[in-house]
Amino acid sequence: MLIKFLLALSVAALPLTLSGPAMATDRANVEYSADQIIESEEGAMKSRIYSTPTKERREMSQGGAAMMMITRYDKNLSWTLMPEEKMYMEAPGNKASQDKTDLSGYQIEQTQVGEETINGIVMNKSKIIMTGSDGTKMGGFMWMTKEGILAKIDAIAVEKGQKARFKMEQTNIKIGKQPAELFEIPKGFEKLDMGGMGMDMMKGMMGR
Repeated sequence: MLIKFLLALSVAALPLTLSGPAMATDRANVEYSADQIIESEEGAMKSRIYSTPTKERREMSQGGAAMMMITRYDKNLSWTLMPEEKMYMEAPGNKASQDKTDLSGYQIEQTQVGEETINGIVMNKSKIIMTGSDGTKMGGFMWMTKEGILAKIDAIAVEKGQKARFKMEQTNIKIGKQPAELFEIPKGFEKLDMGGMGMDMMKGMMGR
């Protein structure tokens, strides 16, 4: 479902660069931190984000347990850390990245609406409509900072006559250099080798 695609896109914190009639995925060329909340029909998920052009750290809570995800685009892999157990899982980034950013199956229409101030920041607002080859549609608005950070999405996805609301917002955006140690596995953590089970677990949790 298209809303699953949008959820994965936001979880990966891949800012969207809008250029002409096409839309390409790209990371913002700045370092920043922010609080993020994603709201869908399945509920809400809050995260703390630390991001650079080549790395990302996401801190969240799942079932009352703290969890961290470090994505290393420069190494084409990701780590899922469980602080309480001092363990981590490693997964390659290739397939997940392709799944999230492949827009070839969608017809995209976008219109620049203008500027709007959100949480004290002047942002560029765009209206976007995406239509999938299977008839799935998504329509809504996106807000981006001048640095290219995707700060907010408010959209509705329609599939087989069913509508689903999707919202994502990043607040407390602070642009500035992020400590390098945030994107490394902490000392004392042991690797948990679960094959493909680790990524399947994460996909299941994010899709709830």
